[in-house]
Amino acid sequence: LEEVKLANQALLNHKVICFPTETVMGLAVFYDDFEAYNLLNQIKQRPEDKPYTMMVKSVEEINKYAYVDEEALKIIKAFMPGPITVLLPSKDNVPGWVTHNSGVIGIRIPTNEIGLTLLANIEKPILVPSCNKSGQAAAKSGKEAKDIFENEVEFYVSGDAGTGVASTIVDLTKEDIKVVRQGQITLEDILKVLKA
Repeated sequence: LEEVKLANQALLNHKVICFPTETVMGLAVFYDDFEAYNLLNQIKQRPEDKPYTMMVKSVEEINKYAYVDEEALKIIKAFMPGPITVLLPSKDNVPGWVTHNSGVIGIRIPTNEIGLTLLANIEKPILVPSCNKSGQAAAKSGKEAKDIFENEVEFYVSGDAGTGVASTIVDLTKEDIKVVRQGQITLEDILKVLKA
């Protein structure tokens, strides 16, 4: 838990941290910290076209930041925590720059213990892109992460990532459910849950 305290402190200081998720290594800043968000874009050398995913600690917390209808709730309960990111209409407490003024937020709950412990012990949800420079492969271990970012990242939570397969991204904002990025969970899996 000492590491979690240090990670929380770094986040409060508007810095970027790195931690293992069950897919790949992730970078993180507090979701409402514009200064840290800009720093994150800078060190990732990221073009401003894709919003970052918000990571939360529980299904209940999703309701605080996004509008969840019955269909979405079924999918969330079936697959979360897990390697899935759901795109939902965001609430007013999510800053416009987080969603690129689209009114849509991608949310996920990690399944790995380090990720969940971190989220349970810090003050707010975090924005979590994969740990890489834009266009390059994501780091799967703490060592790879340090090789890429060195001291650009304030604090590295120790440990290595899981499968290396990025999460499935599913768009639940329109009538027709659409998989935007295919991971371990397929559209078929999702539709099965809705029919059940």
